[in-house]
Amino acid sequence: MADNEHGGTDALGVPAHDFSTNRNACGPCPEAVAALQAAHLAQYPDPQYTALRLQLAAFHAVAPERLVIGGSSSELIHRLTQHALRQGATKVSLPRHSYGDYAQAAEVWGLCPGARSPVWGEGLHWACEPSSPLGRVEDMWQALPADASHHGLVLDCAYRPLWLEGPAPPRDMAALWQLWTPNKALGMTGVRAAYAIAPEDTAQAQVDALRTLAPSWVVGAHGVAMLQAWVTPEVQAWLARSLDTLRHWKGRQLALCERLGWAVLPGHQANYFVARLPLAQADLPARLAALRSQGIKLRDARSFGLPGHVRLGVMAPVAQAALARAWLSLADA
Repeated sequence: MADNEHGGTDALGVPAHDFSTNRNACGPCPEAVAALQAAHLAQYPDPQYTALRLQLAAFHAVAPERLVIGGSSSELIHRLTQHALRQGATKVSLPRHSYGDYAQAAEVWGLCPGARSPVWGEGLHWACEPSSPLGRVEDMWQALPADASHHGLVLDCAYRPLWLEGPAPPRDMAALWQLWTPNKALGMTGVRAAYAIAPEDTAQAQVDALRTLAPSWVVGAHGVAMLQAWVTPEVQAWLARSLDTLRHWKGRQLALCERLGWAVLPGHQANYFVARLPLAQADLPARLAALRSQGIKLRDARSFGLPGHVRLGVMAPVAQAALARAWLSLADA
């Protein structure tokens, strides 16, 4: 079943205080915005993205032949699933709680029976770290046999640059498919572009086959500009500074949740977390709708398999104060 409860802009427009996405609330990154403003819009980008792949490869210290450019992480999720099917995969393994597009892509391509079960073997296996929605170390590692091949494992690194609680755990990245989506770390999710890095010993024919599944110019000039900005020292320095700010804001937001009686689930490592609200499950949708009418949006975690819970991205103190006022006003009504 598709995850149709994405956070962010909805039929009511852009929320004044949007806790429903995991974007970096310090953004948009000014240096990346300047790069978009300077983007050359009169011509198509290079359909092979030659210069961009060289820049991304240098940033990750990998061969440029391993890079695959994508329209977004969701686009690459679907393309990787289709590619796995064409290569003989018969099943997909998912974390217990995960982004809905993994399962939706599997269903579209006939690879998933519907159950989320970490069964390893021939097939496609998804992991995201820090995980979504819980922001934890991925539970899929516990299910991976020591002698298992990593070749079918895709590590979604969407939130890895936003790891707040100590360093991200080391992984054998050369043995995995990596999926990178910098727009979240840069606080500019309205710009869609992403890239995948193939495992080090992947046959070039396999990488080329994945590339050919994309339409021509799958990423436009603004997406190219964002990805090029992503690897610059100036943007990486901005990101490092923003993490310090997010840690401070997160501490304040966790304290606010405690004052409101919201039970935060433990183990979160990133700029978002999950909390259970002091409401009956049946009352939660109406309360979230009432908050949305006041310009505040939270992410209902039902689609992640966590009914009665919400996922909250860390926001600035002004947004936290607005949330507190709105919640208390509804509680007193």
